[in-house]
Amino acid sequence: MTGFSLRTTSALLALCVLAACDQKGGDPMRQYGPNPYLPKPHQYLLPPMSVPQAIGWKPGEAPTVPAGLRIQAMATGLLHPRIVYSLPNGDILVVETNGPGTLPFRPKDYITGRVKGRAGAGGKGGNRITLLRDINGDGVPELKTILVDHLHSPYGVAYVDGTLYVADTDAILAFPFTPGQTKITAPGVKLTDLPAGEIDHHWTKSLVASPDGSKLYVGVGSNSNITENGIDVEAGRAAIYEVDRLTGAKRIYASGTRNPTNLAIQPGTGRLFAVVNERDEIGPDLVPDYLTSIKQGGFYGWPYSYWGQHVDVRVHPQNPDMVAKAIKPDYGLSSHVAALGLTFSQGQTLAPAFANGAFVGEHGSWDRTPLNGYQVIFVPFVGGRPGGKPISVVTGFLASDHKTVHGRPVGVTLDRTGALLIADDVGNVVWRVSAA
Repeated sequence: MTGFSLRTTSALLALCVLAACDQKGGDPMRQYGPNPYLPKPHQYLLPPMSVPQAIGWKPGEAPTVPAGLRIQAMATGLLHPRIVYSLPNGDILVVETNGPGTLPFRPKDYITGRVKGRAGAGGKGGNRITLLRDINGDGVPELKTILVDHLHSPYGVAYVDGTLYVADTDAILAFPFTPGQTKITAPGVKLTDLPAGEIDHHWTKSLVASPDGSKLYVGVGSNSNITENGIDVEAGRAAIYEVDRLTGAKRIYASGTRNPTNLAIQPGTGRLFAVVNERDEIGPDLVPDYLTSIKQGGFYGWPYSYWGQHVDVRVHPQNPDMVAKAIKPDYGLSSHVAALGLTFSQGQTLAPAFANGAFVGEHGSWDRTPLNGYQVIFVPFVGGRPGGKPISVVTGFLASDHKTVHGRPVGVTLDRTGALLIADDVGNVVWRVSAA
């Protein structure tokens, strides 16, 4: 990048490493649940950064699961898999992707990008969707093929009534598709544009269909951490859109969600839920990422406040009226875990403990010491709402030395047998967890 010498970059990175030693985070378990611990905020000249180096998986290595469960690699050799999606016929779609490569807008963006790259964030994305077909349900696909290629940083997918919808970073595309097909040759038709642009800070666009299939819900992240790129570039960002599936007409369904990285419909109730990545740079224990139901017309705080009415003093001008409207999320996931995956259990057969709740893929922190996340958890639901302590389901992505990382979990889904599938964008693997 022009304007940055190697010596300057090295010096700034060294300062970031030193800054990471200034303050250590507390017990993450204090920040899980409906009333997470929220300490006083701290502000930094440079954000503390602590990122393990990505080393991948050696032959025979795999993540760890509790007794009674079995884990196996369902697919390997992928190109940055981020999302896994189950089709009605049992085929599995794997979205292989990474960001569109926009230029850093500020020096800090360049520095954080370099640091995150150590943990595999900059891996080459396939910009494609691969199809896996496991006919007998043993976790070993008889077919692995590229379904559609040459996409533009795709992320969310949804199949409804003969159409496969793909959320590229800048638009939703509609492809004629029948489950059982192994190749899409027809060009995608643009259903609607999505906020992107020159910066496109949070480039992923999550996607889910409404229970009746008439609407699509799309998560769009902010264009900065906390409006440091100016409020103008945040127009239409940090929001969840409702899109009419037939016409492409869209509206903001809920706002103030800094980065709604994944969406899911709760079985039985039909309610929309999201996992949201909160803001950084005010301490290792602020702000907790969260899992929450999404209310139509709801405002969830960003940028003016967090976790309800906790004002973020970095934002100018302040907006007390919006702070007063801010909805407190349902369930904290602790700080900086980078929750990216979300899927509901449906009385599936992994174990009785996982019969009612949601699986969450925690990609892992980059600005916290000790590191946080790097696992798949299960959040139990009680009375239709998240409650109780989370259960670690898949761990071992982070090496025992806490300096290296084998893989990082992203999207999660259930296959037709009830097994849990996990996209690992550093290991370039799709893992399958089933009952032993």
